[in-house]
Amino acid sequence: MSRRIPSSPPHSRDDGTPHKTWTVVLASLGVFMTALDTLVVTTSLPALRVDLHSSLSNLEWTVNAYNLAFACFILTGAALGDRFGRRRMYVIGLSLFTTASAAAAASPNIGMLVGARALQGIGAAIVFPLTLTLISEAFPVAKRGTAIGLWGGITGLGVAIGPVVGGAVVGGISWHWIFWLNVPVGIALIPLAATRLTESFGPRPHLDVVGLLLAGAGALGLTWGLVRGTAAGWGSGEVVTTLVAGAALIAAFLEWERRASNPMLPLAMFRQRTFASANAVSVFMYAGLFGALFLMSQFFQTALGYSPLGAGLRLLPWSMPPMFIAPLAGALADRYGNRPFMALGLALQAGGLAWVALIAAPGVSYPQIGVALTIAGTGTSFCFPTVANAIMGSVPLKEAGIASGANSALREFGGVLGVAVLASVFARQGVYTSPRAFVDGFTPALWVAVGFSALGFVAALLTASRPEQQRTHELASTVALEGGPA
Repeated sequence: MSRRIPSSPPHSRDDGTPHKTWTVVLASLGVFMTALDTLVVTTSLPALRVDLHSSLSNLEWTVNAYNLAFACFILTGAALGDRFGRRRMYVIGLSLFTTASAAAAASPNIGMLVGARALQGIGAAIVFPLTLTLISEAFPVAKRGTAIGLWGGITGLGVAIGPVVGGAVVGGISWHWIFWLNVPVGIALIPLAATRLTESFGPRPHLDVVGLLLAGAGALGLTWGLVRGTAAGWGSGEVVTTLVAGAALIAAFLEWERRASNPMLPLAMFRQRTFASANAVSVFMYAGLFGALFLMSQFFQTALGYSPLGAGLRLLPWSMPPMFIAPLAGALADRYGNRPFMALGLALQAGGLAWVALIAAPGVSYPQIGVALTIAGTGTSFCFPTVANAIMGSVPLKEAGIASGANSALREFGGVLGVAVLASVFARQGVYTSPRAFVDGFTPALWVAVGFSALGFVAALLTASRPEQQRTHELASTVALEGGPA
């Protein structure tokens, strides 16, 4: 089956500037919507519990359902984009996300809300990896860092302000509007994406259905076990069974990909040093970031007595720097390479979190915490764009879709892993009974986040040092990948 990739749309000039601008704007807005909804519900749980007459434990699935669906369908979304068209699937993903947002806003009970959140997660899993693919196709390697820097800054901003937006909207209007806000944005984005983006396809005309099923089922088993580990017990039959089954299915997926004639994930990608090490950086960075964020918001409320909105606002020194620093880091990486910024970023993230762990105490003054969080946030800002740039620059352009999907899946797994491990270290009898008891669990858990960040620093040192060296890897990877599956 042959496919003709459409030429640039009429609005593009010879230099492609209008097309590039539209691509960055539309991809960035799409990723902002999906990133915002990752944590927007967290500060809304008390209001949801009262309005929907549900237990808090059931309401936690309004967060988990989104994250589970997101993690399990990311590779699927990227593969569908390669097969049926990236612009087409991006529009479909936006449509599903927008429709699910409206369903969540109108939910009369907890069951419908959780179902709508799962559909949101599937839509986000289609949209998120394709945003990076669309940007990578619109810009040459030498100029890609600036665009990916903007993408990274907006991604970080969406994740960061989620708790703030949730707290502000719930306090000022109602919880329904944390979902209604997505609807007009989606309605505006869908026709623009359909008419302003250029269609493109991946290199494989056939869909790897067996690979999709094995990858999705394996990701579900692993993430389910990690999400349920603290609540159900790490030695429980539910957790052990799902983790073992998930690991076995992922092993079967890798074996299938090794033998498949049209694999959805060419394992030869992981032979490239930069691709493998940058993905490791992504896993460890997000494990430290999401694990620490999960506990830090509770630290401000339980140990220091702030309201949910107050806690979200006090997280801004940590969460806002990516908006300003990530675009600059991406532009500088085009000139100096990705490795120094990834290494510096992980060192700063580890240092900032270590400072918080050293001074954490009931009643500790906020300025001290604020300075430490600013250091950690600056480090994260350096990593967001340069990790993505390193990954996309280490594979042939035709493999950009699946490379983005693989990175997104590993990044999401890192976040789930970080929350699960830190929550397990934190959990102990009576941890919520007093500020001192909370801090006694919080401090050792935060040191685990420091450890994850330190492992990411080591992985960053293994990537290619300069852009020229990375392009050499790209040429080598082209030869390896065109030679067939690993």
